[in-house]
Amino acid sequence: MIRVIVAGAAGRMGKRLVDCVISARDMELAGATEHAESPMLGLDAGTIAGAGESGIAISAEMDAFVGSADCVMDFSTGDIIANAKTAVSNGLSVVIGTTALDDGRKGELAKLADAGGRIVLAPNMSVGVNVLFYLAEKTAELLGDGYDIEIVEMHHNQKRDAPSGTAVRLGECVAKGRNLSYKDDAVHCREGMVGARKPTEIGMHAVRGGDVVGDHTVVFATQGERVELVHKASSRDTFAMGALKAARFLAVAAPGFYDMRDVLGL
Repeated sequence: MIRVIVAGAAGRMGKRLVDCVISARDMELAGATEHAESPMLGLDAGTIAGAGESGIAISAEMDAFVGSADCVMDFSTGDIIANAKTAVSNGLSVVIGTTALDDGRKGELAKLADAGGRIVLAPNMSVGVNVLFYLAEKTAELLGDGYDIEIVEMHHNQKRDAPSGTAVRLGECVAKGRNLSYKDDAVHCREGMVGARKPTEIGMHAVRGGDVVGDHTVVFATQGERVELVHKASSRDTFAMGALKAARFLAVAAPGFYDMRDVLGL
């Protein structure tokens, strides 16, 4: 039985994680946390998630749960590094699906893994999206420099970061496939007289509206034809189930810093 703490348990993804953990036959909800100002503190995590009473009250302190847990799942917008340090120092594995982590914080997570932590970090836990990452890189490699690359993502109107972490990862994948640099070649939000498109550009476009869970399209366009790779998420459960796969992977994995490609064996 894998005993799981969900960080950010009252958020959109947190509630789906709580529900899926409670429903899983090989997992048990061992804790649930939220930020110190959350109005959900003290409430039952299962009830908030619509999964029925769990006996786990949401707390601002992860320390209250680590003694009876095996894994932390963190999709929160809080202090990801502090949560990971607490988990690793207590022998827990860590699954992180939070997007928009900068290189500095990723580096801190890598150091925790070097020190014996077991961590999976992925901008998107969906199995389908991680296959898309693989296909985007391979397609860019196979089609070569004769195809223009544009990436379009759409999310709900409450999403804070743009472009999405998934779109950025897709940009990094196609850049690797074409021997480009995402940092140098990505072009965001064209406006005005920008001139003709450069062959090396990776166009990035963020669209926001309604309750869209997550749509991503990678376009490869050339004279006379266009190839599109598309993924559309209709439920956050696809991300939650991927996180559960990651937790199962870490339960038997050696210490290390992993992503979903490792989890899925891609």
